[in-house]
Amino acid sequence: MLKNLGQTDRILRLAAGIVIAAIAWFYGANWPILGPVLWIVAAVLLLTAAFATCPAYRLVGLSTCPLKKK
Repeated sequence: MLKNLGQTDRILRLAAGIVIAAIAWFYGANWPILGPVLWIVAAVLLLTAAFATCPAYRLVGLSTCPLKKK
């Protein structure tokens, strides 16, 4: 799997995933539909940050990963 996320993009996804997971943790029980959706969004953000690849970026041909020097 080719990496297509740069360092800044990964950090932003990680931070957003942690924030959304915290919101889902504290308020998810009060929101029976939105709570699970927030967990799914947080999981997607955290997994894409961990693996440095985004399937949506791949579909549109986008990459924020810097070019490797040869």
